[in-house]
Amino acid sequence: MVLTSLHYLYIVMVVIILAIMLMKKDIVIPCIIGIFAMGYLYSGSAVAAIQSIFNTIIYAGNEFWGIIVIISLVVAMSKALQEVGSDVLIMSPIKKIMVSPTMAFWSIGLTMMVISWLVWPSPAVPLVGAVLLPAAVTAGLPAIYAAVAMNLFGHGIALSSDFFIQGAPTITATGAGIEAPEIISASIPIWLAMSLVTVVVAFLMMKNDMKKNSTIYSQAAEIKEATAVKYGKTTKLMAVLAPVGFILDIAAMLKLKLAGGDATALVGGTAILIMMITVLTTYSIKDAFEKVVDYIKEGFKFGITVFAPVIFIGGFFFLGNQEGATAVFGEGAPGILNDISIFLSQSIQMNKLSTILTQSAVAVITGLDGSGFSGLPIVGTLAYTFSNIIDINMAGLAALGQVITVWVDGGTIIPWAVIPVAAICNIDPQTLARKNLIPVLCGIAAAIVVALIIL
Repeated sequence: MVLTSLHYLYIVMVVIILAIMLMKKDIVIPCIIGIFAMGYLYSGSAVAAIQSIFNTIIYAGNEFWGIIVIISLVVAMSKALQEVGSDVLIMSPIKKIMVSPTMAFWSIGLTMMVISWLVWPSPAVPLVGAVLLPAAVTAGLPAIYAAVAMNLFGHGIALSSDFFIQGAPTITATGAGIEAPEIISASIPIWLAMSLVTVVVAFLMMKNDMKKNSTIYSQAAEIKEATAVKYGKTTKLMAVLAPVGFILDIAAMLKLKLAGGDATALVGGTAILIMMITVLTTYSIKDAFEKVVDYIKEGFKFGITVFAPVIFIGGFFFLGNQEGATAVFGEGAPGILNDISIFLSQSIQMNKLSTILTQSAVAVITGLDGSGFSGLPIVGTLAYTFSNIIDINMAGLAALGQVITVWVDGGTIIPWAVIPVAAICNIDPQTLARKNLIPVLCGIAAAIVVALIIL
């Protein structure tokens, strides 16, 4: 196998992109430059190179569109529930079991995990924080550790698995050229190892810190209880209907064996129906027409904002796949990553240890931008590449990359990625990131050990 200048250009651009990420800078500009350079080198035409930028964005956008829509819809639903106060009523039973710092830590964490599975961490942060944070602090849990629990369980455990909405495994699977259920199945032991080790270490560190600094934490400023909500008929109705709707979705998925796009479609349809029912039972018909549009706008504003940079980043890395390159450059375009994998297999002796460590290192590096999912196309395509070099489970290797990438990028140890949780808890983002660092690094080590055993 002989590599061409196009292959070497792709490799150079990947190295440059990773280096820029290490410098904690956004990588959209180098990705656009990389797409243009590859388009020009392949076609020899400046016009075609310019067109390749747009065509790559369209291709990547089509790949991500389903995920953008489902996230936008669940955010729209969350906005509607929040406005009528149903979110507070849904959370209220959890408050009753927060009788100590330990119970508060696990209660707020597990609640954040479940809600994040259903509606993603970003909309879950204000929902859980506004209702449960005052109760947790009243129970003696310092605000910083309430933030740690919300962050690790939401942006770590829930988002790295994403079993319900399946946005993360779908992106990873697309990069690896396989189906999302394969990623989900392969990720479970790795995800469990990282999740358990991380939260247990964090909990033990919290107990030790609270013991050493009991005076400081006891003098911490109290956080006022959330404003009381006047419960109406709609509030109570939707507080029951919304969770029941998603529980029925889960039952339908299990009974009908729905997964991937089919499962996502069920969740998306349920979310928009719940949003519409909330509006129709709250407002007059005349006002309902406008309110539905307002919520949809808010939802899609959030979805596009989150995924706008991911489309550019994913577009560049999709060019490494045969399908992506053909869609952008036309018939005859090379499958760059496949060619590189063949070349490496003929030139370098790789083993399972070096492959897993390389995948893990890239996952951490790609997560440094803190944008959420931008690293998933990279680890997916790398898993595809490495699996063609050595005998290793591609789905498992991709899952390892996904879990580590999301824990870092989602994020739990990047200060600019933990800002939403830090803001709702009124603490410093850098302090929160430092509290998370050691537990997350221990979790990554556990994930690598499990990967070495099972892959």
